[in-house]
Amino acid sequence: MPTEGNQVLPFTDLIQEGLAERLWTGQSLLLEPHTALAHAAGAGARVPFGTSVTLLPLRHPFQAALQARSLAALSGHPYVAGLGAGAQPFVQALRGRPYAGPLGAVREYTTIVRRLLAGETVDLTGDHYEMHGALPPLETPPVELGLGVLRPRMAELAGEVSDVAITWLTPPSYLARTLLPALARGAERAGRPRPRVTAVVHVSLDAPRRDHARVILAATHAHLRAPHYRAMLGLAGIEVNPDDLLATAVRLIESGTVAVGSVTEILRTVRAYHAAGADEVVLSTIGLHTVNGTDASLAALDAVGRAARAEAPALEESRR
Repeated sequence: MPTEGNQVLPFTDLIQEGLAERLWTGQSLLLEPHTALAHAAGAGARVPFGTSVTLLPLRHPFQAALQARSLAALSGHPYVAGLGAGAQPFVQALRGRPYAGPLGAVREYTTIVRRLLAGETVDLTGDHYEMHGALPPLETPPVELGLGVLRPRMAELAGEVSDVAITWLTPPSYLARTLLPALARGAERAGRPRPRVTAVVHVSLDAPRRDHARVILAATHAHLRAPHYRAMLGLAGIEVNPDDLLATAVRLIESGTVAVGSVTEILRTVRAYHAAGADEVVLSTIGLHTVNGTDASLAALDAVGRAARAEAPALEESRR
């Protein structure tokens, strides 16, 4: 979560050097993520961007469509607008009440955003959102809609309405066994292709005196306290002990949910996610950044990116 715009730029350099394909950022309550990415584009970083994810109650779907289209225009590349409902206490804090049905709220929201981006006039009064109007025409690179997906029912909805299903802390086995079939069911029901899968994977690269479990805990502690993440991990067979989150971080490492160790070991985990059905793997170094700082985060991404580029044929084969 950057606190000034220029902190984003060294990460965009990795994409410009061909070490990665897209810069992803999550929801931040420090610098608003669309604003930070717009700053990077304005500073010359003309690279593909994606959000994983921004939270629905923070903006009306008209604003979400406008911001997404603006980033596609400013970056000159297709943009992935990842959306997520957010935890119910957060929703209630902003709206005064939780969503009566998160699935219904997500369906209404994405329907409005997609139709606005398609240039349509929207006339919709839903249980959660209302929209009457259209965006003025503007030619831009495409915007793809992503949905944050943790459990089967949201995965089925993503199969129906999204271009990209975005996972976070979902073990490869759970992705293959539970989420992919649910995505396929939703897509089949809607008569459309299954959305591609983007898996966000936390990374900790070997270094002297680096405690991988503490790095992973720094990246995940807030999510491990959230009921919906605990429920998902329970479905995946990973016990979350709220009184011993460090032990839970160890279980995330042992299960291959996160990528730690040498560059070779990290790429082995990346290949496992591809083999499980992920089309794109996002390497998140938020834990390294929190514990060891920006330089450690960039060094890990640079090392893994160069190694991945060197063995690109093997990684491409694992995607198949």
